[in-house]
Amino acid sequence: MKIFLIVFLVFVFVLSAVILAVQPPKPPKSVSSLSEVETHLTELTHSNVPPGLSVIVVKNDEVVYANSFGVTNGQTQAPASMDTTYHWWSMTKVSTAIAIMQLQEQGVLSIDDPIEKHLPLFQVEYKGEPVQGITIRQLLNHTSGVRDVVPAIIGWVHYEDEIYNQTEQVKKYLPEYSQLLFAPGSDFTYTNLGYMVLGAVIEAVSGQRYEEYITENILTPAGMNNTGFLYSADMARHEADGSHPIAHIFTPMLPFLLDLNPLVKEQQGKILWLNRTYLDVTPSSGLIGSTHDVGLLMKSLLTGEMLLSLDSQAAMQSTGELPGERPLGWAEYHLGERPYIQHIGGGPGFATIMRLYPQEGLGIAILANSTSLEAVALTD
Repeated sequence: MKIFLIVFLVFVFVLSAVILAVQPPKPPKSVSSLSEVETHLTELTHSNVPPGLSVIVVKNDEVVYANSFGVTNGQTQAPASMDTTYHWWSMTKVSTAIAIMQLQEQGVLSIDDPIEKHLPLFQVEYKGEPVQGITIRQLLNHTSGVRDVVPAIIGWVHYEDEIYNQTEQVKKYLPEYSQLLFAPGSDFTYTNLGYMVLGAVIEAVSGQRYEEYITENILTPAGMNNTGFLYSADMARHEADGSHPIAHIFTPMLPFLLDLNPLVKEQQGKILWLNRTYLDVTPSSGLIGSTHDVGLLMKSLLTGEMLLSLDSQAAMQSTGELPGERPLGWAEYHLGERPYIQHIGGGPGFATIMRLYPQEGLGIAILANSTSLEAVALTD
């Protein structure tokens, strides 16, 4: 009976999606001027998918473009700005990878160490047999075989201004996902759980809570004063409310994953405005911050050695054709005439994207207050 009900609800959702779906304008195939880009982004935010977004482009250590479009919430219609704070979601993984590379530079770990050397609780199996020797590098580049936790992670949220212990979160969830998808190093699959484990490794070798380490060793040195894991008073003054289109692939799952009563603030037309939420697991998806601060992070990764040595930066950005040659901390890359590395983020209410062209010293980021960002395209 339950299966029938789920199938019926999905059918009703698909049918209603045709009627209710917001139809944002499609990105142009090409543009010849900045004004054409801005026209598209203005039209996009007028469609409310997303209601607001901010864009920043850096070249080496300079901001060459920064602008915001649309609004941060449905009630006050406050305009988005470069100080608007958005959830980064999976863009957080870049900072987690930076932290691991810093700890390697400090000599307290090697990315070729087996995970269990630093985290004995890490116990996994493949085809019913225990597996040891999965390395930190394999977690960094998603070649470990560790399963992902989507869609369950969508329900791992809370509403209090509180940070959960990340090592305890790994202890809680790892046993349920302990069966590997493939032999380590033989393939690639994106895994939030892998970065949760990396957060626990950071705690084990640094002696600090994950969030404290990231703040002291990445956010503060880079001058990212409007980014953190909880809303500061300044961040709250520029807080964007998340929004979610009623017709969305996640919508039929939401009632099965979390309680919608504390999540939804109000409905306006075809979108839901959401209340402030925090993800229970921070190393994969926990950062919240401004687009201005993303620009500072990109500049630090494109120039100098503020956060990492040049060797560590090169190791993170290295790309190749084999699974083990994937970049560290970056989910996507392109090997064409203009090589780039990229990470996107997405979850209830927010979507983000950060792309670097390391050889050109160029960085581009877009942060938006909607679960969907499909109508924004970054092209070569």
